[in-house]
Amino acid sequence: MAKKTAVIDLGSNSVRMVIFERTSRYGFFICSEHKKKIRLGENAYNNNKILQEEAMLKAEKALAYFKEKALKEKCRKIIAVGTSALRDAPNAKDFIARIAKNVGLNIKCINGKTESFLGGLAALNLLSNIKNATTIDIGGGSTELCLIKEGAIIDCISLDLGTVRLKEIFYDTKRFNALDQFIQEALAQVPKRFQNDNIIAIGGSLRALSNSIMKKNSYPLKMIHNFSYSFEKEKNHIEKIQNAKNLVDFNIKKDRFDTIKEGCVIFLALAKNLKAKNIITSAVGVREGVFLSNLFQKYTKIKNDTTDFSKFTAKFPSNFNPSLKSLQDRFNIDYNDKSTYFANKLFDTLLPLHKIDISFKKDLLNAAKLAHVGERINFYFANEHSAYMALNGLHFGFSHKEILLISILLKANGKKINPFAIEHIKELLPNNHVLTWLNFILALAKKLAKDTDINLDFTLKNHTLYIYSDKKQIYFSKEEIKKILKPKLIILAFNQKN
Repeated sequence: MAKKTAVIDLGSNSVRMVIFERTSRYGFFICSEHKKKIRLGENAYNNNKILQEEAMLKAEKALAYFKEKALKEKCRKIIAVGTSALRDAPNAKDFIARIAKNVGLNIKCINGKTESFLGGLAALNLLSNIKNATTIDIGGGSTELCLIKEGAIIDCISLDLGTVRLKEIFYDTKRFNALDQFIQEALAQVPKRFQNDNIIAIGGSLRALSNSIMKKNSYPLKMIHNFSYSFEKEKNHIEKIQNAKNLVDFNIKKDRFDTIKEGCVIFLALAKNLKAKNIITSAVGVREGVFLSNLFQKYTKIKNDTTDFSKFTAKFPSNFNPSLKSLQDRFNIDYNDKSTYFANKLFDTLLPLHKIDISFKKDLLNAAKLAHVGERINFYFANEHSAYMALNGLHFGFSHKEILLISILLKANGKKINPFAIEHIKELLPNNHVLTWLNFILALAKKLAKDTDINLDFTLKNHTLYIYSDKKQIYFSKEEIKKILKPKLIILAFNQKN
């Protein structure tokens, strides 16, 4: 198992490298990310798609730098893929041979359908609860669409619509009168089955739009991954960016100024064509897809001649999350700890009293699995350390609401949750009744697990929770348990089994 793997994505606009570190069979996290804007496709679209020497030289220097960084970070494997500008170019083979000779990297040029599949594979596995959606990945030279139905990849398509491509062919030459026809001809290639209420937005241009919307709406979190918005509500804002004279007013980063308008044109046309309602932002794409296809090597092998992608769909095992497992691995969590076991039994036993929707049980158990992470950092304020690691470490497969709830429960640690401290995020959290009960259950489970590793039984009678043990003598920190904030009308009693 290669502990560290570097994946390099050579696009028409930028070259990026992500370094993944595996902590176990499927557990992993991103330990670094690098980007250089080299514009490999620059001046190519107006020159018969031939890669120009200046652009190739920039790419060569960037790839040499990335390889050096990967080796310094002790990566055992480096995977490099090239996308639209490379596959379009008549001199692509010469460039690939040049990089192999001068840099020592072997670049695999992937076709449009494979690029689409890799983005879909990443979104399906690393976003939260994706069942039915269509991905839109807008790049410099092309745009990829991947259709996901019932949690499986059904179809993939690639269109010759890219921000750099449109910029050079239409915007730089002022040929705006021909732009609409060009886009409509591309849209005509998209089958109707790709229409979907849920659109997954992939790529730098679409992340920039999501970031602008988040800041406009004063969204309380900085997490771009899994951020979602209503297309109808934000369409006007995107149109304003498309027509803006000063992009600074829209919180668009300067490195996006030259292509963001082209990105808006493509996205608005596609979203309308696909009848989009809900836009889900993905911070993962081709690079993560390449890594996952390597991770799932027992189940999938990506080839450029693949036409039926559905049989290559691979997913993590049921009830598995790579970010959660990575935190458990890195902080040496004791899997014999009974916190999760007790939390599960307590939730079920107290269900007639709390009547909380069963969907919150998963968040409770995930919080219990991370209850001792903070202790590995420092005993003092351990609960706050746990909360911080959950908030910043549960990157993949969790919604923003789930991440916040888990973090709040870990931080509260059985004490009263200050309503003023969560005022700015209350719209993303469940009501006070749910918070109070989950806080109590997690804290009690954690305290009981600290005192014993034996199985306990719980019974609820007349608003009294009876805790039974098989042992004749077992010590419980009753004074500490009394400090836990209890919901109203609940009493605790400790008994020995007859």
